[in-house]
Amino acid sequence: MPITIKVNGGDRTVDVDGDTPLLWVLRDVLGLTGTKFGCGMALCGACTVHVDGAATRSCVTSIDSIGDAEVTTIEAINATEAGAKIQKAWLDREVVQCGYCQSGQIMSASALLASNPNPTDSDIDDAMSGNICRCGTYVRIREAIKQAAQASEHGG
Repeated sequence: MPITIKVNGGDRTVDVDGDTPLLWVLRDVLGLTGTKFGCGMALCGACTVHVDGAATRSCVTSIDSIGDAEVTTIEAINATEAGAKIQKAWLDREVVQCGYCQSGQIMSASALLASNPNPTDSDIDDAMSGNICRCGTYVRIREAIKQAAQASEHGG
Protein backbone atom coordinates (compact mmCIF):
# COMPACT_ATOMS: atom_id res chain seq x y z
CA MET A 1 0.00 0.00 0.00
CA PRO A 2 1.32 3.49 -0.76
CA ILE A 3 2.76 5.30 2.27
CA THR A 4 4.21 8.81 2.20
CA ILE A 5 7.02 9.67 4.59
CA LYS A 6 9.26 12.71 5.00
CA VAL A 7 12.88 11.78 4.34
CA ASN A 8 15.78 14.22 4.28
CA GLY A 9 13.52 17.19 3.73
CA GLY A 10 11.25 15.78 1.04
CA ASP A 11 8.11 13.68 0.82
CA ARG A 12 8.62 10.19 -0.56
CA THR A 13 5.86 7.76 -1.41
CA VAL A 14 6.67 4.07 -1.16
CA ASP A 15 4.54 1.03 -1.91
CA VAL A 16 5.29 -1.34 0.96
CA ASP A 17 3.45 -3.16 3.73
CA GLY A 18 3.01 -1.03 6.85
CA ASP A 19 5.07 -3.41 8.98
CA THR A 20 8.12 -3.13 6.71
CA PRO A 21 11.11 -1.91 8.73
CA LEU A 22 12.18 1.64 7.96
CA LEU A 23 15.70 0.34 7.29
CA TRP A 24 14.57 -1.68 4.29
CA VAL A 25 12.44 1.16 2.94
CA LEU A 26 15.44 3.49 3.12
CA ARG A 27 17.94 1.05 1.63
CA ASP A 28 15.98 -1.11 -0.79
CA VAL A 29 13.14 1.14 -1.90
CA LEU A 30 14.66 4.64 -1.71
CA GLY A 31 18.29 3.67 -2.41
CA LEU A 32 19.67 5.47 0.66
CA THR A 33 22.33 2.88 1.46
CA GLY A 34 24.32 4.92 3.98
CA THR A 35 22.18 3.45 6.74
CA LYS A 36 23.55 -0.03 7.42
CA PHE A 37 22.06 -3.35 8.47
CA GLY A 38 23.89 -4.76 11.46
CA CYS A 39 21.96 -7.10 13.72
CA GLY A 40 18.29 -6.57 12.88
CA MET A 41 17.42 -6.44 16.60
CA ALA A 42 18.32 -2.84 17.57
CA LEU A 43 21.40 -4.02 19.47
CA CYS A 44 24.32 -2.68 17.42
CA GLY A 45 23.30 0.81 16.24
CA ALA A 46 24.47 0.47 12.62
CA CYS A 47 20.95 1.31 11.39
CA THR A 48 20.51 4.49 13.43
CA VAL A 49 18.65 7.38 11.78
CA HIS A 50 16.87 10.40 13.23
CA VAL A 51 13.10 10.46 13.57
CA ASP A 52 12.13 14.03 14.46
CA GLY A 53 15.71 14.51 15.69
CA ALA A 54 15.81 11.47 17.97
CA ALA A 55 18.31 8.68 17.32
CA THR A 56 16.16 5.71 16.26
CA ARG A 57 17.02 2.14 15.31
CA SER A 58 15.51 1.78 11.85
CA CYS A 59 15.75 -2.01 11.76
CA VAL A 60 12.93 -2.35 14.31
CA THR A 61 10.92 0.75 13.39
CA SER A 62 7.98 -0.04 11.13
CA ILE A 63 7.24 2.32 8.29
CA ASP A 64 3.65 2.80 9.46
CA SER A 65 4.89 4.04 12.85
CA ILE A 66 6.62 7.03 11.24
CA GLY A 67 3.47 8.99 10.44
CA ASP A 68 4.25 12.68 9.83
CA ALA A 69 7.66 12.52 11.51
CA GLU A 70 10.75 13.74 9.66
CA VAL A 71 13.33 11.03 8.96
CA THR A 72 16.95 12.14 8.55
CA THR A 73 19.60 9.74 7.31
CA ILE A 74 23.38 9.96 7.14
CA GLU A 75 23.03 11.29 3.60
CA ALA A 76 21.55 14.55 4.93
CA ILE A 77 22.99 14.87 8.45
CA ASN A 78 25.58 17.42 7.32
CA ALA A 79 22.70 19.85 6.66
CA THR A 80 22.20 20.11 10.44
CA GLU A 81 24.52 22.19 12.60
CA ALA A 82 25.32 19.32 14.96
CA GLY A 83 25.75 16.83 12.10
CA ALA A 84 28.18 19.06 10.23
CA LYS A 85 30.28 19.57 13.39
CA ILE A 86 30.27 15.85 14.17
CA GLN A 87 31.30 14.91 10.63
CA LYS A 88 34.16 17.45 10.66
CA ALA A 89 35.36 16.17 14.03
CA TRP A 90 35.13 12.56 12.78
CA LEU A 91 37.51 13.46 9.94
CA ASP A 92 39.80 15.57 12.12
CA ARG A 93 40.14 12.77 14.70
CA GLU A 94 40.39 10.04 12.03
CA VAL A 95 37.71 8.03 13.81
CA VAL A 96 36.92 5.63 10.98
CA GLN A 97 38.70 2.32 10.50
CA CYS A 98 36.50 -0.15 8.61
CA GLY A 99 33.65 2.36 8.58
CA TYR A 100 30.71 -0.02 8.69
CA CYS A 101 29.27 1.26 11.97
CA GLN A 102 30.14 4.88 11.40
CA SER A 103 26.88 6.13 9.92
CA GLY A 104 25.06 4.91 13.02
CA GLN A 105 27.75 6.31 15.29
CA ILE A 106 27.54 9.72 13.60
CA MET A 107 23.74 9.73 13.78
CA SER A 108 23.77 8.95 17.51
CA ALA A 109 26.52 11.50 18.20
CA SER A 110 24.79 14.26 16.25
CA ALA A 111 21.48 13.61 18.05
CA LEU A 112 23.37 13.91 21.34
CA LEU A 113 25.05 17.16 20.36
CA ALA A 114 21.79 18.65 19.04
CA SER A 115 20.04 17.97 22.35
CA ASN A 116 23.04 18.55 24.64
CA PRO A 117 25.68 20.91 23.21
CA ASN A 118 28.09 20.32 26.12
CA PRO A 119 27.89 16.62 27.02
CA THR A 120 29.82 15.09 29.91
CA ASP A 121 31.62 11.77 29.58
CA SER A 122 28.59 10.16 31.21
CA ASP A 123 26.25 11.83 28.72
CA ILE A 124 28.39 10.54 25.86
CA ASP A 125 28.44 7.03 27.33
CA ASP A 126 24.66 7.04 27.70
CA ALA A 127 23.99 8.36 24.19
CA MET A 128 26.49 6.07 22.49
CA SER A 129 25.73 2.89 24.42
CA GLY A 130 24.42 0.29 22.06
CA ASN A 131 26.48 1.60 19.14
CA ILE A 132 28.97 -1.17 18.59
CA CYS A 133 32.31 -0.62 16.84
CA ARG A 134 34.11 -3.86 16.10
CA CYS A 135 37.29 -1.92 15.36
CA GLY A 136 37.21 -0.39 18.85
CA THR A 137 37.46 3.28 17.90
CA TYR A 138 35.59 4.34 21.04
CA VAL A 139 38.40 6.61 22.31
CA ARG A 140 38.46 8.54 19.02
CA ILE A 141 34.64 8.65 18.95
CA ARG A 142 34.63 10.30 22.39
CA GLU A 143 37.38 12.73 21.33
CA ALA A 144 35.44 13.67 18.20
CA ILE A 145 32.24 14.30 20.15
CA LYS A 146 34.15 16.51 22.59
CA GLN A 147 35.80 18.40 19.70
CA ALA A 148 32.42 18.99 18.07
CA ALA A 149 31.01 20.20 21.40
CA GLN A 150 33.91 22.64 21.81
CA ALA A 151 33.26 23.92 18.28
CA SER A 152 29.67 24.55 19.37
CA GLU A 153 30.86 26.46 22.44
CA HIS A 154 33.14 28.65 20.39
CA GLY A 155 30.66 29.21 17.59
CA GLY A 156 32.60 27.34 14.95
